[in-house]
Amino acid sequence: MNQKLTIIRGIHPGIILERELKKRGLSKGRFALSIHEYPQTLSAIISGRRNMNTALALRIERELGIEEGFFMTLQVFHEIKEEKNKQSKKGHPEFSKFRPALFWDTKIENIDWNRQKKPIIKRVFERGNLTEKKEIVGFYGHDTINEMLTAKKM
Repeated sequence: MNQKLTIIRGIHPGIILERELKKRGLSKGRFALSIHEYPQTLSAIISGRRNMNTALALRIERELGIEEGFFMTLQVFHEIKEEKNKQSKKGHPEFSKFRPALFWDTKIENIDWNRQKKPIIKRVFERGNLTEKKEIVGFYGHDTINEMLTAKKM
């Protein structure tokens, strides 16, 4: 994967397109018309209300001299990020296994169990009882637990 894609991975392609048009001093409306697209469609993509499609991506890339597949690759990475976010919000351990005192400072339902796994694991293994520890091990798995507990602080 090229360096630029690695850096902007997960960002909606419309954001990158808007930056590119500004950098080149191109008006969104005129650019849309130059590639035979409705300005409203391009505006919806730039604002993130609509996804990029393959045909449009190819026309944009051709007109701007950008590597073929760039915007669709961004679109796929964005969709992967969105799907992971949806899945991580659904995926959580069994709340009834935890004492309210363990997560006293937050609503347990609002915890992002994927993003905050390191502090969660640390807290459960420092303050949790055997039932809570077993639930966390069952949720994350032994490898993740070991990785998080042995990771050096940065």
